[in-house]
Amino acid sequence: MPRTVLFWRSAATVTDILTTPPEPPAMQFDDYLPEPCPLSPEQVTEYPDHMELSEDLQEQIGNWRVSQAADEDMEPETYYDCVLSAAPGWKVGGWPSWGPTDPGPRPCPTCGSEMDALLTIASSEEGGDDARSWFPYGDPATEAAIGFDPRRPTAVQIGRSYDQQLYICPASPEHPHIELMQ
Repeated sequence: MPRTVLFWRSAATVTDILTTPPEPPAMQFDDYLPEPCPLSPEQVTEYPDHMELSEDLQEQIGNWRVSQAADEDMEPETYYDCVLSAAPGWKVGGWPSWGPTDPGPRPCPTCGSEMDALLTIASSEEGGDDARSWFPYGDPATEAAIGFDPRRPTAVQIGRSYDQQLYICPASPEHPHIELMQ
């Protein structure tokens, strides 16, 4: 997982707009340097992973009939997590997806406040075979012309195709951020 550094600044303080972005510093691993790609941000509504829900809501999801989950091959919790809750891919804010580890407390190392999700750096824009509702779509002609894979537009790979999540303290931007690999 690459180390990250956050720099906070105000848009009002940016006076000289660069026409060409600066070259990134030399990197030990090329997998962490994003490839130029189209950027099509969209706002989506997400919900927390089933493990972050109250016991009552977890029980309600667990009691769904297969027909309610609309997929005979998935357990209700899997359907909820892959189709209804957190969107996969690069994102600012939102709910984290959980994979190798269960959700746990993420206290600020300085003041103990619960950290907020800031950024997810994803190896893929799709959540795997089970996350069909989140599959990215775009302009196939443009994508083919530039050799673009909509599932991995940045070509960044975190570990063995994991996500890197950055969390910040809501009490102060000066407090150190934390990183998780999921």
